[in-house]
Amino acid sequence: MLAANYVGNRRIAVEERDPDVLRPGEVRVAVAYVGICGTDLHVFHGDMDSRVTQPATIGHEMSGTIAEVGTGVEGWSIGDAVTVMPLAWDGTCPACLAGNTHICQNLDFIGIDSPGALQEYWNVPAEVLVRLPVGVSLRDAALVEPVAVAVHDVRRSGLGEGDTVVVIGAGPIGVLIATVGTSFGAEVVVAEIDPNRRSAAEQLGLATFDPSAVDQVAWVEEWTDGAGADVVFEVSGSGAAVLGATGLAKVRPQPRPVDLHRVFWRELTILGARVYERRDFERAVELVAHGSIPADHLITRVVPLRDVESAFHTLEAGQAMKILVRVEHR
Repeated sequence: MLAANYVGNRRIAVEERDPDVLRPGEVRVAVAYVGICGTDLHVFHGDMDSRVTQPATIGHEMSGTIAEVGTGVEGWSIGDAVTVMPLAWDGTCPACLAGNTHICQNLDFIGIDSPGALQEYWNVPAEVLVRLPVGVSLRDAALVEPVAVAVHDVRRSGLGEGDTVVVIGAGPIGVLIATVGTSFGAEVVVAEIDPNRRSAAEQLGLATFDPSAVDQVAWVEEWTDGAGADVVFEVSGSGAAVLGATGLAKVRPQPRPVDLHRVFWRELTILGARVYERRDFERAVELVAHGSIPADHLITRVVPLRDVESAFHTLEAGQAMKILVRVEHR
């Protein structure tokens, strides 16, 4: 089979190798599509070399069908359409024992800490499988994992119908958060300085503004009649955006003792969001299956597995929103 491995120095090597031996409790998935995300780019750039063991088969946004079922696995059959929630926790750490398995202190993020989906056949523990509805597009289903990130973020924010929301950053996750927030009934605007990304968001029907061209605090306060936004999502990673985010939020209860003057002054609540829970994945599957996610607009192109390295270069140059890798089986 073909597999794509990160081998350091901004290189992905595509090689022929035998599938891994299927162990009890595992299933073998014939991978159909794999999305490349910002974390994969960090790996490609060498930013995670201290964490990733080379050569590393990465990739965790995916869809596929079951090709083989290992011993001891029940409830799954060959041909079932699936995606994978790529988290394996130890079940023994304080976070797990408190019911927060998704942020296990010894979390194995599959596709980073252990082998991922950029291979024709991928063996995974049966418990990480998430069933896809009959008839769902496998191409579109490769977006379930990033949609689950957005669902988790929106759910943690506690936003409700009619809330005003600012999303800072119109990358794939920012656009998905805005889309999911809209589906929750919120009034959403996206702040983005890059004109191409801003235009792409507008083509999806999202309201936008350029924070480099206006006083963003004044803009948001005018938009909200002086109150400020109910919820602000900072997903750009920009230091300036992080500093400015608190200036966009309205007065809120339930303060957190953080040494930021604006947080103190308006009694804001700051929440972190890392990954997702099973219910977020299941909700993401529903959104994709029902056509609530604008997959055609988000997926810029699809490339074969042999061209995966060029896809990384295209993404790092900012020339695509989302690229999927099509994994063909011979």
